[in-house]
Amino acid sequence: MGKIIFGFVGEIASGKGTAVKYIEDKYGAKSHRFSDILRDLLNRLEIDKTRENLQDISTLIREKFGQDALAKVIAGDVSKDAGEVVVVDGIRLKEDIEYLKKLPNFYLVHIYADPELRYKRLLDRVENIGEDKISYEEFQKSQENECEIQLQEVSEQADIKIDNNGTPEELIEKIERYIQEKIRELD
Repeated sequence: MGKIIFGFVGEIASGKGTAVKYIEDKYGAKSHRFSDILRDLLNRLEIDKTRENLQDISTLIREKFGQDALAKVIAGDVSKDAGEVVVVDGIRLKEDIEYLKKLPNFYLVHIYADPELRYKRLLDRVENIGEDKISYEEFQKSQENECEIQLQEVSEQADIKIDNNGTPEELIEKIERYIQEKIRELD
């Protein structure tokens, strides 16, 4: 079997993290996240890892070094990954998939859920500083920024679309079904 690469795209708190964790745990997959590069930079600079700071540093890097600067790094890391199943998380822009789509057995997976459910999940998980204090109105407004609009365009290119308005167990069942399907196709 060749390497299978799943790239996840989806709105904030849609369930991408749950899917990634499952694949890491079950298949020993290594995940490559666009935000890990940004979080590492903020850490090293001793700057709070807020959503706004993550977006700002991403914008600065992309403006100075090209919209595809982070994508080149991720695609290179993924191509060097020796795992049979590899995960890319945090795809948001069309430039993010430009290089990944050239890799054999890359599948873009769009996970989506209703805004109200995503907002509840966001409050429950608190991945970034201050997320537990955001109002629903602020959450809705944050979905209107340019990055989120481009995310919709990228989602339309997905090879696999997964509705995650159910339980985490239902999401995992769907993920497992797709993984097994892709493994069968490669055998």
